[in-house]
Amino acid sequence: MAELENPNVMPKLITFLSSLLEKVAESNDLSRSFQPQKISVFHGLTRPTISIQTYLERIFKYANCSPSCYIVAYVYLDRFTQRQPTLPINSFNVHRLLITSVMVSAKFMDDMYYNNAYYAKVGGISTTEMNFLEVDFLFGLGFHLNVTPSTFQSYCSYLQREMMMLQPQFNISDEPSLFTSTISSKLYLYFSEEDSSHQQQQQQQLAV
Repeated sequence: MAELENPNVMPKLITFLSSLLEKVAESNDLSRSFQPQKISVFHGLTRPTISIQTYLERIFKYANCSPSCYIVAYVYLDRFTQRQPTLPINSFNVHRLLITSVMVSAKFMDDMYYNNAYYAKVGGISTTEMNFLEVDFLFGLGFHLNVTPSTFQSYCSYLQREMMMLQPQFNISDEPSLFTSTISSKLYLYFSEEDSSHQQQQQQQLAV
């Protein structure tokens, strides 16, 4: 979308996505005592000291991928958590999931992109770990990487509306929103996709 090329738009989008993921992670941190959560290759031994926003801003600064990659990365995170309900986003895995989702989206969306070793440096991990994360993420997605224009627009419309609730002057798209403006009290957010038509979309919880 042309609006994403606006230099004033992306910093606000990065801030909003960071806030969204932070809320989801914190909510799932609290639910760990009540619901079983698997330990995966994305899970760190300790909670990273760098904030989600600072980490995503670092990725945005050095990855040099197209703006659309961040929307697609969000779609991938959404799909991943739908397919892996025992691996919800939390404070111990969100950073690795972020760097992996952006790298995978860049490889799928952009004609030119950095290699795994570069993304590993950006993410503060080893190249070997970056390779493992990529493979695990792809299998976790079931290699479902294609994002149709309809799905892309749906996610943009949702993000647009939620951002406008916080910053009324901000606008990502002139297209009408496809979702009612509701946020779960548990701060879980995602859409289920119907790949055959994409005409009926439903807001569900991002992580259980």
